[in-house]
Amino acid sequence: MPKITDHVTTADGTCNVRLFTPDGTGPWPGVIMFPDAGGVRDTFDQMAAKLAAFGYTVLLPDVYYREGDWTPFDMATAFGEANERARIMFMIGTVTPDRITRDAAALFDYLAGRPEVSGERFGVCGYCMGGRISVLLAGRLPDRVAAAASFHGGGLVTDNPDSPHLLADRISAKVYIGGAENDPSFTADHAEQLEKALTAAGVDHRIEWYQAAHGFAVPDNPPYDEAADKRHWAALTETFNAALA
Repeated sequence: MPKITDHVTTADGTCNVRLFTPDGTGPWPGVIMFPDAGGVRDTFDQMAAKLAAFGYTVLLPDVYYREGDWTPFDMATAFGEANERARIMFMIGTVTPDRITRDAAALFDYLAGRPEVSGERFGVCGYCMGGRISVLLAGRLPDRVAAAASFHGGGLVTDNPDSPHLLADRISAKVYIGGAENDPSFTADHAEQLEKALTAAGVDHRIEWYQAAHGFAVPDNPPYDEAADKRHWAALTETFNAALA
């Protein structure tokens, strides 16, 4: 798939991005893919290219751009080695709801100005941390988000005032949630609360469980599950095909 390396000026600095398109002549619907806690790396280049092949222009942003030239994580050891665990937890903490909302506004403007992109509303998808971001943005920027998909996303339901589930009444997007079984970051109770909030708000949505561990859809994660990954691609493309023109 064709790939462009570029940057987007945000309210907080310069965010490096990678733009993937299908082969052929566009334009195509635009999508932002938000990575897991490991950030942008080769695995996500491959995932973004795969999604582009389904007929989308896919933007992959460096959500950790505020930290400068950071060293990529090895996901096999990122949470097992004390120093790396401390580093990745710090990096996660830099991506606050307000920051990512500001970033997303600039990223959507960038997509809207690209000749490869059609339409004025977009899709968002994410994994782990990126799953939470996707649902959050569907609520915070409803005029820009037409479809949102979260896979093994954590923190979708919390006791904090900025919890994504509290934004349900603002969401106009089609929403898909793929949860991992036995995942403390998204439990059956969380799913029930989210289901109730989305249903009460009249949001077109689906919440499903995958018989796999947290991280099942990202190939360089130790819990990666090939069958769950295949199912996730089917669900993701079905969601986007239904909502993005």
